[in-house]
Amino acid sequence: MKSFFKSFFATLLALMVAGGLAFVLFFGMLAAIGSSGKPTVPGKAVLVFDLDTSLSDGERDPEPSEALSDALAGGAARSQSLPVAIEALDRAAADSRITALFLTGSLQNAGPAQLRELREAIQRFKAKKPVLAYNLGWSKRDYYLAAGATTVYINPFGEMEVNGLASEPMFFGEAFKKYGVEVQVTRVGKYKSAVEPFITDRMSEPNREQIQKLLNDIWSEWKDTVAKDRKKAPADLQAIADDKGLVEAEEARALGLVDRVAPYDEVLDELKKLAGKQAKDKDFPQITLATYAGIPGEAKTGKARIAVVVAEGEIVDGEGKSSQVGGERLSRELRRLRLDDRIKAVVLRVNSPGGSASASELIQREVILTKKVKPVVVSMGHLAASGGYWISTYGDRIFAEPSTITGSIGVFGLLPNVKKLANGHGITWDSVQTARLANPVTLTRPKNDLELARIQGLVDRIYEQFVAKVADSRKMKPEAVKEIAQGRVWSGQEAVKLGLVDELGGLGAAVKHAAERIKAGDDYQVVGPEQEPDALKEILKNLGSKPRKLAKPGPVDALAGGLLRQLDVLTSLNDPRGVYARLPFEIELK
Repeated sequence: MKSFFKSFFATLLALMVAGGLAFVLFFGMLAAIGSSGKPTVPGKAVLVFDLDTSLSDGERDPEPSEALSDALAGGAARSQSLPVAIEALDRAAADSRITALFLTGSLQNAGPAQLRELREAIQRFKAKKPVLAYNLGWSKRDYYLAAGATTVYINPFGEMEVNGLASEPMFFGEAFKKYGVEVQVTRVGKYKSAVEPFITDRMSEPNREQIQKLLNDIWSEWKDTVAKDRKKAPADLQAIADDKGLVEAEEARALGLVDRVAPYDEVLDELKKLAGKQAKDKDFPQITLATYAGIPGEAKTGKARIAVVVAEGEIVDGEGKSSQVGGERLSRELRRLRLDDRIKAVVLRVNSPGGSASASELIQREVILTKKVKPVVVSMGHLAASGGYWISTYGDRIFAEPSTITGSIGVFGLLPNVKKLANGHGITWDSVQTARLANPVTLTRPKNDLELARIQGLVDRIYEQFVAKVADSRKMKPEAVKEIAQGRVWSGQEAVKLGLVDELGGLGAAVKHAAERIKAGDDYQVVGPEQEPDALKEILKNLGSKPRKLAKPGPVDALAGGLLRQLDVLTSLNDPRGVYARLPFEIELK
């Protein structure tokens, strides 16, 4: 026995020493990585904006568990913060070390409203320095950004999309019936179509009507912008979309959609010239936008502080993940800003389809309280609909882009059960309860008439509260709100006409308006949320932060991705009362 304990403790000691050495080596490696020289901007450098990334409105700050999951998966997909990218482009336009901007690659995901803000920053850069844009082929999304470049290139083997917009929602109604999953719904508003994917196999006519109008508005904005860039009429682009759709390289040049058809090596030669090099030189001075954005610019020392808070993702009850808007987390941040006398105004940037009605109400309460002591200006991004509009409506002034998706003033309840599915596999349940309404949220059986009536009553009351809040905040009559509510989505340009939004403009316009409200002139600085340093988060972020070149998804990838997004939405439905103010589940533009 003595020898056993001796061997045991010797082994334990060896494991502790080995673990300690691994720990020291691990942190030593991270320290070595962190102590490497800081990036610098070379003279006469080309700023390279690789669009192979996903665009977000805010910096993602994952919890350790999320960061670990990303790290184990080989690193999260590259993400670029829209405000950071815009700030870097504006700074680079005035930087004497930067000679030109080079756009290439394809954005993984970005809404039309986000693209407009980014495009405007690219145009401001172009007003001072050349912008070259090259791709093997141009999608509508990327071409919208690049159409106004100084020179637009396309590879001889490439083609470009000028084929209009489409939305192709996925429906699970028949599949659920086949596998024995029943879904009961309660809702208010004939346009509130968020429940349709789970109860039917096609769009309702009201839903088809609202999506058609939304696509028409966004497509018109695309045509107007691109036509202006390429010195054409919008009708010319519509004719190309109707008659051709996909345009080959030489045809695109003949139609005036691109300036030059050239392989990548010839484009590199042009970039070398801009950087003061010759074609025979192996390289030329360059710096990526992501790297440039990480180099501190001139410190902003304005006296007045304007805080920008980003609400991006599904609105959920509780803290939420970094990709969600946690009701408790965001309301706590707004409360902190309200009580901070150094903060003179708050700009709430909303990019959310909505979600939990309870969480939306929690956030809205803090918006109202903050508004009583300092201005709150709302900037709508790609989405600010349903719950996203709920948290926006009490802003002192609401800004949106023409193609922002907003409105969707409506409420629904989604009540699935798996009784038939389970019974078919020999699984049953029994119950004991002390009242008829003791267990209304169970998944083991359909809701009875009394339960459905009570839940529908709750949905009706929350809808009336939603309408009343919009009427109060927007100084409208409830009857007028109901005419444009019913769960219908609107584009930003239509929302201005209807009085749901005050003014067209991006985040920059919202910040400027906040400065005007506090009479700060140009003497202000923009600050973001204060985050406590977390060593574990940083370590895990470093482990998974290696940039990955993402292949453009094919049709099968897109189909699988759509299914996964729908299922991910289901996991975010955590309202304690089961009532949601959310956009139709998937408005994906193709």
